[in-house]
Amino acid sequence: MEYKFIIANFQYDKHIGLIQLNRPKELNALNLELMLEIKDAIKRMDDDENIRVIIITGNRKAFAAGADIKQMAGKSAIDMLKIDQFTTWDQIRKTKKPLIASVSGFALGGGHELVMLCDMVIASDTAKFGQPEIKIGVMPGAGGTQRLPRAVGKVRAMEMVLTGDFIDAKTAESWGLVNKVVPEELCLSEALKMARKIAEMSPIAVQLAKESVLKAFDQPLQEALYFERKNFYTLFSTEDQKEGMKAFVEKRKANFTGD
Repeated sequence: MEYKFIIANFQYDKHIGLIQLNRPKELNALNLELMLEIKDAIKRMDDDENIRVIIITGNRKAFAAGADIKQMAGKSAIDMLKIDQFTTWDQIRKTKKPLIASVSGFALGGGHELVMLCDMVIASDTAKFGQPEIKIGVMPGAGGTQRLPRAVGKVRAMEMVLTGDFIDAKTAESWGLVNKVVPEELCLSEALKMARKIAEMSPIAVQLAKESVLKAFDQPLQEALYFERKNFYTLFSTEDQKEGMKAFVEKRKANFTGD
């Protein structure tokens, strides 16, 4: 697939892929075509054994300033049901490998919802987060009313969703929406630093650990604990487990191959 609205680098760094949203004039507004390209690139990277971590970023002005309103403005409820654009988001949610968002500028509406689909977030000090859909007579539709309260709690989520107000990067960090805030010029390099650290780990262990953490949001505690335990035991069938424990005993760095 040839990409028009993103730049996909499958060899950005050792075991690391990079997807850059590339509609700069529209502040990376998420039209249907862009979301299909993101889904396709993520799926290809998820299936690529040489890639262990995926970074998603935008540009200095915007990670993504929301959905493409011009594309939706004239649609009816039936039109939106037929298009069913959020099935694309469901596919992204199923990504097995870690997704790291590197966010500068605006991450609003669908852009903020895309950030919340990622597993970790590095934000620049210029980043602004928000769910402003209420200001145009609608509401979040790609997970904003569900993932946001799980991340920041009910009252803060209500404030963001019902007022449409933005929050800055430091507030987002204190609320638990982002891992770290850095100067704008260091944002992508800091995301790469985190990605490199994860890429050194056993890719099988990383995948199962990610699955287990996400289960905490989908299942009751006892069921999630059982899922975690099953994944823990499963890892003892891998060569990486043997290598990791042997390296620990021998006081050397482990070399994980994904076997």
